[in-house]
Amino acid sequence: MNDSSRSQRQKVVVIINPISGAGKRRDAARLRAEQAAALVEQRRFNAGVFVTERPGHARELAQAALRRGATVCVAWGGDGTVNEVASALVNSQASLGIVPSGSGNGLARELGIPLDPAAAFQVVFDGRARLIDAGELDGHLFFNIAGFGLDARVAHRFAESGLERRGFLRYLELAAREVASFVPQEYALRIDGHELRVRPLVMALANARQYGNGALIAPNAQLDDGKLDIVVVDHRPAWQVLMHARRLFSGTVAQVPGVTMMRASTVSIFAEAALVYHVDGEPHSGGQSVKACVHPRALRVLSAIR
Repeated sequence: MNDSSRSQRQKVVVIINPISGAGKRRDAARLRAEQAAALVEQRRFNAGVFVTERPGHARELAQAALRRGATVCVAWGGDGTVNEVASALVNSQASLGIVPSGSGNGLARELGIPLDPAAAFQVVFDGRARLIDAGELDGHLFFNIAGFGLDARVAHRFAESGLERRGFLRYLELAAREVASFVPQEYALRIDGHELRVRPLVMALANARQYGNGALIAPNAQLDDGKLDIVVVDHRPAWQVLMHARRLFSGTVAQVPGVTMMRASTVSIFAEAALVYHVDGEPHSGGQSVKACVHPRALRVLSAIR
């Protein structure tokens, strides 16, 4: 099939978060929409470009696009925008494209997608379609990492901080501030039938390897193995956290004393107080028990890694 025939068959929808990674630029929505339209037009794809107006809107737009027969939905934004669009595409024949512009861009990095928008669109046009797993925690789908403990608390603080100061440095600032006062919660876990109790600094449920920016919390995780990697980092003094932080970026966190890694298809988590957690960086709260599972090969994505 030549490029012209392929373009005519594909129905591409681009869903843009105008706030993610835009700083204080008030014209970000217009500029991104114009760039997306121009790049898609160059390839003569049948396309529509939409801009989100509120939380949850990206998912609504993706669901509407599917009803209109979209074959590719492109999420231009951060991990939250990607999660919303991907959640709408699960178990469909449509593919997810990503133009990353968030603080971490964890899933995009795992798929080898460049941070430059024009280069990311090349992956949309020419990338390899592959099937990856979807995790589910307490009814919320995730595609990168969900978690409890310090990272969940930081996710809540990050969301509360509003839009004036975002980005990776802001995230690190909040993490450094929270680690000094963090009080761990005790959890009872049932992992594929085995039970244990933990009191972690961080407990990650990983579908992919990294939070983003190269911070590899689950260096052995695979996107399509039908399993979640459970990483438990025991609670420790703040100075030890800072001392071992570099291990995240070298992929050697498993060598840190007090770090346990397991692989599972189902996880049940119990606590004596309400559970606070995040899914793909978005904060959530639940009851005193939640369940996580994995949906194998549930999402079709466009990847730069062949």
